Amino acid sequence: MNDAVQDVETTIEQRFSAIAPHVDFCSLRLVNERDEQLSVRQNVLQPVSTSDDVGAMLMVIHQGGMGYAATSDLTEKGLRSAVDCAKAWAERSVGRGVMDFSSVTYPTSVGEYASPSRKPWASVPLSEKIDLLMQTCEQLKTDDRIVDWDSGLWYTETDSLYLTTTGGRVRQHLRFVVPMMSVTANQDAETERRTFGGHGYARQGGLEVLDDLGFATAPAQIAEEALQLLMAPNCPSGTMDVLLAPDQLILQIHESIGHPIELDRILGDERNYAGTSFVTPDMFGTYQYGSKLLNVTFDPTKAEEFASYGFDDDGQPATKQDIIREGLLLRPLGGVTSQKRAGMEGVANSRASGWNRPPVDRMANLNLEPGSSTTDEMIASVERGILMKTNCSWSIDDSRNKFQFGCEWAQLIENGALTTVVKKPNYRGISATFWRNLKMVGNADTVEVLGTPFCGKAEPNQSIRVGHSTPTCLFSDVDVFGGA
Repeated sequence: MNDAVQDVETTIEQRFSAIAPHVDFCSLRLVNERDEQLSVRQNVLQPVSTSDDVGAMLMVIHQGGMGYAATSDLTEKGLRSAVDCAKAWAERSVGRGVMDFSSVTYPTSVGEYASPSRKPWASVPLSEKIDLLMQTCEQLKTDDRIVDWDSGLWYTETDSLYLTTTGGRVRQHLRFVVPMMSVTANQDAETERRTFGGHGYARQGGLEVLDDLGFATAPAQIAEEALQLLMAPNCPSGTMDVLLAPDQLILQIHESIGHPIELDRILGDERNYAGTSFVTPDMFGTYQYGSKLLNVTFDPTKAEEFASYGFDDDGQPATKQDIIREGLLLRPLGGVTSQKRAGMEGVANSRASGWNRPPVDRMANLNLEPGSSTTDEMIASVERGILMKTNCSWSIDDSRNKFQFGCEWAQLIENGALTTVVKKPNYRGISATFWRNLKMVGNADTVEVLGTPFCGKAEPNQSIRVGHSTPTCLFSDVDVFGGA
């Protein structure tokens, strides 16, 4: 934490003490977020984008009602105006809400959390970062058939301070790195695209993330695979085994496990915008979501993963929890408010995308735990199947049940061996049926830590960071088809 941020937080703490109203509960969440985006496209540096965004959210609970108000005016007058507004909304909502909010016991946590960073972003001059992007971008152009190519970095640093009138005080300092790289190849009427993990290699940390992911050496393979796809036959159609690489499985986990088990969605809060869920409260503890090989955890404590934190935005300490164990659905993704409404245990996942949004139930790090199979063992077990990598399209119904996903790259598996590269691979299914067909789970050597900054939900919309760590996995009896 730099001195300027520390000075602001000290001042805000003093001002919160001065303006806190006499109510059942009041909290202030200060967020200071700095962004820098660098991009080189077709060997030309694009305009460098930077931003600095700071503000505070005030929440008031009184006599059973709840209200909130956000402000970028951090003077004592500005904060007082916001807390008065939040109190007024709380008073208006008494008896009109989905529950008595005064019955919720919000955490009184005191603590700090910081992302790891072995090679801080600021320790490397801007010119060196641009040089790296220029070099990787130039290496992507290996053939005249490559018609578009780019390389980029997106860095975000966030400081937050959460205060409550009950003595809560939580400080968190988070650093996020998103490396990006893509190639588009064209020949006649055919156009194919390959990306660096579908832009899913998003992690917490500093520039060491690039070394850990092999960013500097990735261009040759990405370019080669794009050119392979130009000459590849279309993906065949039929029911077969499907071996999914981690950069596709993160989308599968996200859409057909993560969203359906968000507790506010199950309670109906999202039905008008982001949809509902096929999961109902009575399923927890009894519903076989997948095969006995399926083990899913909620784990915001995995330091390098994209959505790691020490406390959620209601001050609840973050701990690793079993969500699905041996295929059995155990626990929803619900924060303290939803837990009280539903009378169920949840997790520390009440999160907001910024200072001007209220926290709601969100995925954080939702991880598929590794099994015992090697990639070679999984391939050798397949008589007729296909390996798919890197998501490029997705569609899932409002209840997060029926889905159809497409990938960038695929290779047939025939009689236990990888054979022909094919293009435009797609597969479809029903969430629980698909996970019950989980046949083999890769070991720790197949695990990749990935994430996305673009999970959308809530009204007003909130685009938030989510992490998924997963091994390669094999599924049986999947409906596969080729694209047009």
